[in-house]
Amino acid sequence: MKKFFIVLLLSISFVKTYADEGMWLPMLLGQQAYNDMVKKGLKLKPEQLYNLNKASIKDAIVIFGGGCTGEIVSDQGLIFTNHHCGYNAIVDASSVENNYLQNGFWAKDKSKEISSSLSIKFLNRIDDVTEKIMSALGDLQGADRAKKYNQVMGDIVKEVVGNDEFKDAVVASMFKGNQYFLFVYDVYKDIRLVGNPPESIGKFGGDTDNWEWPRHTGDFSVFRVYTTKEGKPSKYSVDNIPMKPKYFLPVSIKGFKDGDYSMIYGYPGGTNRYETSYGIKLATDINNPTLVKLRDMRLKYMFAEMKKNPATKLQLASNYASVANYWKFFDGETKQLLKYDVYGAKQNAETNFLSWAKGKPAYENIFNDYATNYSAWTPYAKHRQYINEGIVSTPLIAYAASWLALETLLKKTDIKAEEITKAIEAATKARKTFLTNDNKKSDQNILAAAISMFYSDIDKDQQPKGFYEELFKNYSDIEQNTYKLFTADVFANTMAFDDNKWKAFTDKPSIEALTKDPAFAIAKAFISNYTNNILPKYTAFVNKNNDLGRMYMKGLFEMNPNKMNSTYPDANFTMRVSYGNVKSYLPKDAVKYDFYCTLSGVASKYVKDDYEFDLPAKFLDLYKAKDFGPYVDKKIGDIVVTFITTNDITGGNSGSPVMDANGNLIGLAFDGNYEALSHKMAFDKDLNRTICVDVRYVLWCIDKLGGAKHIVDELKLVQ
Repeated sequence: MKKFFIVLLLSISFVKTYADEGMWLPMLLGQQAYNDMVKKGLKLKPEQLYNLNKASIKDAIVIFGGGCTGEIVSDQGLIFTNHHCGYNAIVDASSVENNYLQNGFWAKDKSKEISSSLSIKFLNRIDDVTEKIMSALGDLQGADRAKKYNQVMGDIVKEVVGNDEFKDAVVASMFKGNQYFLFVYDVYKDIRLVGNPPESIGKFGGDTDNWEWPRHTGDFSVFRVYTTKEGKPSKYSVDNIPMKPKYFLPVSIKGFKDGDYSMIYGYPGGTNRYETSYGIKLATDINNPTLVKLRDMRLKYMFAEMKKNPATKLQLASNYASVANYWKFFDGETKQLLKYDVYGAKQNAETNFLSWAKGKPAYENIFNDYATNYSAWTPYAKHRQYINEGIVSTPLIAYAASWLALETLLKKTDIKAEEITKAIEAATKARKTFLTNDNKKSDQNILAAAISMFYSDIDKDQQPKGFYEELFKNYSDIEQNTYKLFTADVFANTMAFDDNKWKAFTDKPSIEALTKDPAFAIAKAFISNYTNNILPKYTAFVNKNNDLGRMYMKGLFEMNPNKMNSTYPDANFTMRVSYGNVKSYLPKDAVKYDFYCTLSGVASKYVKDDYEFDLPAKFLDLYKAKDFGPYVDKKIGDIVVTFITTNDITGGNSGSPVMDANGNLIGLAFDGNYEALSHKMAFDKDLNRTICVDVRYVLWCIDKLGGAKHIVDELKLVQ
């Protein structure tokens, strides 16, 4: 009976889905989903989409870095992904003298490609481990279940990976813990930067255009994976050779029209489409507004320093881009959830469930338990956001917080000297990285604002005892900002910035010296308070929510056993495929958005020396000369820069290949549209769009703008 139930999960649905909604596990595509794909225009057979024994599209799709997708596009291991996915590697390769981020970079040949710290992962195999995990978990609940799950999951992964640094594995939960799959990966660690456009292309439009359509951003970068001469994964070596992949994607420059089939493979990071009304309310009332408020503050102080000089911009570029991206996302998500009353829709669904659950002991009290659980946690939710997005988001306090582990060692009476030495060496190494990346001025301003906002916004009985009393006692100049005075002293006196103080401490490490450090004192006060008083409540909240979510999902499946429209599990950074169409849309009354943007549109937005809308002189010259090469769209007489599709994606899909009906690459997914930013919790069948950079613009930038036609020559072009 248990096996039957698990199989049934793959083929039934309790939420009405539409053809374009869904991030489907490609190895479990049902006949109905495949038929829908064919109706929309797909020309490929199922085994061409996914096959464990023969080469298929799945073999060209990689996890790129820590949270993006990439695709293999040549028989020499060439990788396309987004500019923002390769951003850190581009920054790391850059200097003020050789500013590849600002000016772009194209390796003239393979010997000039730049090594990076990136790794990529190819999916090797998938095993259903549901029965093994369910048997081990039994009827355990809450913290006991979570502990046992982590143990069993760890054992399964260890058995597969062992000590092989070129293997990785993850056990992924589907349908809120009603099903489990083991995903095994091959890891490649010699990844080299082949090229990237100037930032003015790769990030054109900046934060103004982020999550917006029309969009004119050339969001792409190019890398290559290297292997040993035997084709095995390896760390960087001069003896390594370009990878010979199992499969690579042909690249189409034929173009497309409104309504054409589109398909996206990738690794979407996370959705919560089966969230309850309680979760929606917590997000819109507390979590999202607090995050947006704190990120807005951080961005303001970083930007104020970045615009002063190129070195500071380069120093803060990666952190700023990361903070800015989801600042706008969560602001938009809140507005869309409220606009379309997702909370009310969830309540209606829950009312229907409760009517069905009446008289069924396993399910009839689920929402009473949800109410109790959220009531217990909600008063502390803002505190958690302030710790994560405020206090420890400041680089100094984040670094000082790492000393807490050192403090624990120093307190031990039986600690071996070599353990202390090892910990000091690690802290010194981390300090070097911290000093390289930290911009003191913005960091100091952010810390002052974060401490001030925490005091104003967090209930006094949740604040670290004695911290603010001591602060106000020592810094009470009515004519100056108390928090700025305080943080100025912290930055002036911490050993984090003072080489002599750091040497004195590391030569003779002691608890006394550590606790006297003002930066450590802040980290300890806030983190200890959170760890002791707030974290246990959050852990209990999450564990209870997991139990309730698992049972609610199970009940929904039992409630609707005859609805055989296939459904899909929430995204969880496992390989997924989504299908839809290239399609224009109507965002509001009397407005229609076309399905593509052009080079002319880029040029029309140009503002000389602007932070977000500047363009290279060569770009403008090429545009004026109409030097479009074979990449022009013949129907419109222009280069198509970006286009939109109805595909369902989310974070993690950045860099994902957008393919036509024959599996040819036509673009790279890189963003969603503002009108549908509720997509993590609620898919909008009418307004949802994926924003993609057209591969013809990518090739034009490589060839015409970058002068690197040898890279284009590697590709298998479909004309």
